[in-house]
Amino acid sequence: MSDTAFAELEQARSGEGPRAAIDRLVETLRNRREYRRLFDALLLKKRYEMGLPLAQPTSLDVPEEQRGEFEQAFVDAAREVGELLLETGNIPQAWGFLNMIREPAKVAEAIERLDVRADAGETTQQIIQIALYEGANPVKGLEILLRTHGTCNTITTLDQMMSQLSPENQRKAAALLVRQLYEELSHSLRADVERRIAMLPPTSSLRELFTGREWLFADGNYHIDVSHLNAVVRFARVLAPDSPELPKALELAEYGSRLDRQFQYAGDPPFDDFYPAHEQFFKVLLDRNRADALAYFREKLAAEPDEEDKPYLAIVLVDLLIRIGRLDEALELAETYLSDLDESSGFSFAELCQEAGNMEALKRTARSKGDLVAFTAAIVQDGAGQ
Repeated sequence: MSDTAFAELEQARSGEGPRAAIDRLVETLRNRREYRRLFDALLLKKRYEMGLPLAQPTSLDVPEEQRGEFEQAFVDAAREVGELLLETGNIPQAWGFLNMIREPAKVAEAIERLDVRADAGETTQQIIQIALYEGANPVKGLEILLRTHGTCNTITTLDQMMSQLSPENQRKAAALLVRQLYEELSHSLRADVERRIAMLPPTSSLRELFTGREWLFADGNYHIDVSHLNAVVRFARVLAPDSPELPKALELAEYGSRLDRQFQYAGDPPFDDFYPAHEQFFKVLLDRNRADALAYFREKLAAEPDEEDKPYLAIVLVDLLIRIGRLDEALELAETYLSDLDESSGFSFAELCQEAGNMEALKRTARSKGDLVAFTAAIVQDGAGQ
């Protein structure tokens, strides 16, 4: 700060008193856009008004009877400074203030409005850290990561943190990667076809590019990183039935089914035959030959020889039935295979009974397990409308 500024503060103090000096400090810092110091000044002003020591303006160590008033001033100052920093585009510093007072929404909105560019500079790295790893706006963070660090890093990151995201953000993240990989694969596949077919007419889908052209896959040929394809198809299982990316996910699985077997990595049952199983999964959600697609998973379940493994297959089928609104069928299957499943798995038999409006199933399973708590919950819920 210039000597003039110090002189002005001294002049205000000697001419109008300490309050005037503090007001001049606040005004000066606001005009200079020195917002981090403005936070200190606002709390210095509050401490002066409350008759508190001024040596450590931001300290929350205040007498008990004054703590509530000062803490509110602390929150108000942090909010004001955080919003001012956002107005100047300084998202990293704004996050420090607004996250401190548990008001991250405005930062999330500011990140959402960012024009994503392939710039991996220090500020971008800070925004990725805030958006993705600190949870301000995970999906936008993934989008920025995708544009600046590429598909491979983004897939690896999402694989590591998918379970930490909310269901809504899982769907958005999966949709982002499906769009990206679909575009990359379409571009690569079209280039391969055009090398062999002159004047290829425009095509609107991946499926149209590979259908009837088995030579595209001869001699173990492929057109996208096969580990990326495997991961993105797996991510796509969280997509909602009405997601515009779901048909693209089906086409990605259809492409994968045509790859040489060495590139069709097996998944956990019922996705051991990885791409064909995912084709059937997506067809259930899309209502394309739904009866046959559901039969595929029922047959997998029936054919499983190990009774201990059947719940892992059943939960996939139950999930599908729930998502397409066939709750009675889902409940019947769940009562057979999943009623003992721990809720830490993410599946709740009690919630399914409630959603299906069938407390009798919950009563039966509670009796069979000797679970008095679940039984009481069922009989109370069953009579709630009486």
